[in-house]
Amino acid sequence: MARHRRWRVLAGVLGAVIVILSGMQARADLPIESEPISYLAAPVDDPIARLQKRLDAGELALSYDKTHGYLPAVLDQLKIPKSSQVLVFSKTSFQHAKISRTRPRALYFNDSTYVGWVDGGDALEFSAVDPRQGAIFYLLDQDADEKPVFRRQTHECLQCHVSSKTQEIPGHFVRSVVPDRTGSPIYNAGTFVTNHESPLNERWGGWYVTGTHGAQTHMRNVTASISGNSPSDRNAPARLDTKAGANLRDLSDRLNTKPYLTGHSDIVALMALEHQTQMHNFIALVNYQTRLAMHYQAGMNKSFDEPASTISEGTRKRIESAAEKLVRYMLFVDEAPLSAPISGSTSYATDFTKLGPRDARGRSLRDFDLKRRMFTYPCSYLIYSEAFDALPKLAKEAVYRRLWEVLRGKDQSTEFAHLSSEDRRAILEILRETKPRLPDYFRAPPAR
Repeated sequence: MARHRRWRVLAGVLGAVIVILSGMQARADLPIESEPISYLAAPVDDPIARLQKRLDAGELALSYDKTHGYLPAVLDQLKIPKSSQVLVFSKTSFQHAKISRTRPRALYFNDSTYVGWVDGGDALEFSAVDPRQGAIFYLLDQDADEKPVFRRQTHECLQCHVSSKTQEIPGHFVRSVVPDRTGSPIYNAGTFVTNHESPLNERWGGWYVTGTHGAQTHMRNVTASISGNSPSDRNAPARLDTKAGANLRDLSDRLNTKPYLTGHSDIVALMALEHQTQMHNFIALVNYQTRLAMHYQAGMNKSFDEPASTISEGTRKRIESAAEKLVRYMLFVDEAPLSAPISGSTSYATDFTKLGPRDARGRSLRDFDLKRRMFTYPCSYLIYSEAFDALPKLAKEAVYRRLWEVLRGKDQSTEFAHLSSEDRRAILEILRETKPRLPDYFRAPPAR
């Protein structure tokens, strides 16, 4: 009798799992609205939520600028440099009606927050990183108010910000499109989600780019011509002159830059933006997958009277699989190589690099290479982020173990062949001196 009851329970559990998996497949994302994620209901502690708490408590006031609204004050409070400004003229924002080639949308960012500003726009747009919940979206009305309020956005933003572009979780992404003369994307010509793995010839369609890049071509600074009976023939093949507008040092001949905080859209800032948007997504994915796996494990343990500490092989594999994706990305596996030096047009590279931290030899994971690859020491600086530190224990153990195996040279598989022995040793030494609470085995002398 007990045996039959046990199998009925198992059938019920498997049925529930099938329903869950079917729902996941139909929605093409994880079950984020229910336990244990509770994306819509759980409290958040991201930089914007913290700023709002300070405003509510009367600890600060945001000054209002007649040209930029709350933008300068917000950037100052969030410690986001003006040099991070990048400009996108494709109509790919909810304020698309006010965006054009001569009126691009400006983005500013640091390691944890992204801010969007449109000249004459109704609101500032925000995407902030909560250590547990990932990307959280907000709007701030651009009308002067004694008590400005950052309004959290959910379903409308999630229509675009939960998909394969964001690793199926609420996330961030940089998109490259083929824009027509109005800035509208020509979707039949293809679009690209870009990160450090993307070849340069697929990057920055619909974006302005300033700085030098040699003969390397990409999709920046230009719009497409359309072959067909008329420019409105959206089904005709689109042509993009990737050689036009190359190596621009400023945008003064493209638009009136006076309304913007700078006259630039720095190429190095764009590269950092592309890397970290997906890095944030991979960190959040590991967090979600681990919490979901442990939630399902707890249900199984309760159903079968197993000790609460029991962790199945399947649960471990699910966590390790997500951790492996994160490790591959943070160690720049499949990074697109550079064939010529990259140089920005602003102080962004200096502003970014000086944030450190640095080891006793002055080395930092924030040091740029920009000649053959993006960073001198290819391990993501977001290993220092709150989101990384907030990973569940089992997930962090899995990530650290794989990092150590690669950096100590125990994993010599071809996917990590881009890391020389000198690279591995340098990254390991930097982490040992600059990353708190590393596992003890990281303290072992690096392989020679």
